[in-house]
Amino acid sequence: MVLYLYRLLFNIIFIFSPLIIFIRLIKKKEDFFRFKEKFCFFTKKKIKRKLIWFHGASVGEFLSIIPLIEKLEKNKKIDQILITTSTLSSSKVFNQFKFQKTIHQFFPIDTNFMSKKFLNYWQPSLAVFIDSEIWPNMLFNIKKKSITTILLNARITNKSFKRWKIFKNFSKKVFQCFDKALSSNKETVNYLSYFGIKKIKLIGNLKFAQNKSKNINASNKLKKFLSKKIYWCASSTHPGEELICAKVHSNLKKKYTNFLSIIIPRHIHRVKDLANMFENLRLKVHCHSSTKKISNDVDIYLVDTYGETNKFFNLSKIVFVGGSLVKHGGQNPLEPTRYGCNVFHGPHTDNFKDIYKLLKNLGVAKKIASEKNLVKNIKKLIINKKKSQFISIKIKNLGNKILSLTSKEIGQVLN
Repeated sequence: MVLYLYRLLFNIIFIFSPLIIFIRLIKKKEDFFRFKEKFCFFTKKKIKRKLIWFHGASVGEFLSIIPLIEKLEKNKKIDQILITTSTLSSSKVFNQFKFQKTIHQFFPIDTNFMSKKFLNYWQPSLAVFIDSEIWPNMLFNIKKKSITTILLNARITNKSFKRWKIFKNFSKKVFQCFDKALSSNKETVNYLSYFGIKKIKLIGNLKFAQNKSKNINASNKLKKFLSKKIYWCASSTHPGEELICAKVHSNLKKKYTNFLSIIIPRHIHRVKDLANMFENLRLKVHCHSSTKKISNDVDIYLVDTYGETNKFFNLSKIVFVGGSLVKHGGQNPLEPTRYGCNVFHGPHTDNFKDIYKLLKNLGVAKKIASEKNLVKNIKKLIINKKKSQFISIKIKNLGNKILSLTSKEIGQVLN
């Protein structure tokens, strides 16, 4: 009954999807040339040999598997690697990598018909779903084709567990489509066991294994400008958080006349509205993509491009990670710590609970509850703290261990 309702719902979504896609194209949230991939009109060709397929929701999931993909590209038993995601930003980040065997396509709308069409075309030898990307129609049809399926870096929060639990019998059938689950934390192991996955291994969070970006060199113009400033970086900010950052900036500007706030919104299509908001608050804005000279009296340096966040982590020592002062669940704090940054975050971090706990124990992540609290702690770091190479090394070693265990598990399945 639940499956019938799910399929009915997605058939209705499919009927209205051309209108939804059209609106998203206007808002520049879809690729004008490639949106048709979501309707199984593929822009890449399948090599008629062994293909393994990875699916993740967006940028975070994609970046978490880059070290693994780099290893698998050297595996002569694999002829082609397909990565699917659902967002425009993830496709743009993918284009920054020069893979030999690996291609990218958008994940199709999860109707019964579309999922069958997708599988018939790509015919994967192995299907790997990342984190909590669970699509019932696709999974049921993978099961029918007897394709080995892995839930990689599995992460089920208490909130999502409660949602799945409402439809207990249906959820068990969905989760039991996975032949193996490699869990990122103990909590997830318990939840996956409840839903009946037989083979579960606690590996650790694969996001620890991400490498530092090779594209971290900022322009001389930017470096020269920042050398005259006291600055902090607010990354992956969500609606409501930028206003808090603006108030923090105005407060600190009273003490440090050369103070600068670098703000990197989670979704750059919001940049125009944000620039207007800052200017209405009488704060001078410079957009990263602008070719104009950076004025010395700029208050907000607004990053409006994809894939350059690490350049600013490399330059900064103080980073606020967004999605945490609003009820979003937080964004991944590991990237800035790889560059030795000290991290601040709000109280809403359920998406990365284990990671934040570890970083707190290492003394590089601190929870802040208010604008006033954030101002106070930034002042302390301006005076006392430097980047911590110790943290970078600690995270790298842990990441290498998790990557090695993950590679071993994938290798066993391929063999």
